[in-house]
Amino acid sequence: MTSTALLALIAVGTVGGAHLLSKARWPWRMPRAGIALWQALGLAWGVATIGALVGYAVLPYGEGITGGVPAMLADGASRLDATHLAALLTGVGLAVVLLAMLAHAIVRIDRARRRHRALLALVASRSAEVPGTLVLDHPAAAAYCVPGVRSSKVVVSAGTLALLDDAELAAVLAHERAHARERHDLVLLPFASLRQVFPQIGLVGRCLDAVELLIEMAADDRARRHRPPRELATALLRFAAARPVAAPSGALAAASLDQPAVLARVRRLLEPEPAGPAARVAALTSAAVIAVTPFLLYHLPV
Repeated sequence: MTSTALLALIAVGTVGGAHLLSKARWPWRMPRAGIALWQALGLAWGVATIGALVGYAVLPYGEGITGGVPAMLADGASRLDATHLAALLTGVGLAVVLLAMLAHAIVRIDRARRRHRALLALVASRSAEVPGTLVLDHPAAAAYCVPGVRSSKVVVSAGTLALLDDAELAAVLAHERAHARERHDLVLLPFASLRQVFPQIGLVGRCLDAVELLIEMAADDRARRHRPPRELATALLRFAAARPVAAPSGALAAASLDQPAVLARVRRLLEPEPAGPAARVAALTSAAVIAVTPFLLYHLPV
């Protein structure tokens, strides 16, 4: 019963932790550590919730989860009453739904990217002005990255080339290449699929928004390793004033349509407050403990 109770406590605790973290501003000081913490919370919630349900279901066997599940399968779940059987079906059902929705999100986004790459092959062109980048002949401001396993595409519009000066454009391209290099799209996938599973729960949407903002801040940090932060900040402000078009499905854009998020990024670029090494180590250690603990509890005998 101890492992099941602890798993249930972790499941509830991760929901409370996500609520607090979605409102916190300190992760802005160390976005990569904040992203790791979000990933740990999401993983721990899923593993702990499923584990608590399955652990309760196999309580009659008195061998914990890793021992109880094989014992249950061996005797055909003959010891389970209606309550324990319902818990088992709920846990297994939740696991199936989460994995199925994640697979669906991967397939859907991959198809959208394939279609968009095919479209880019028809309507986009390369320009000596921005080597390694595809240019769309469109007057609206747009700059985004289409991630890929073998090759990623960085796309800008003619409107962006007219809007930004050379330095600002270089900063925006550095930001987009950071998205492609660090595969931020893979970070977003579990949170996007979770929102599909629970579309009516506001906390899930806030979690996705928080992770999206941290990803943009992480790309900002990568970009300012190569360009002065003021260049990217002024580019973001120009984008915000020009009201950029939304990025296509599966792409990551330099400037979002969320004005408060853009202003937060600009303020952070112009007035940086980096976290100290101790804070980063504490956040990463917490993320590791949160992610690993539910798996360890699966092996407790009772």
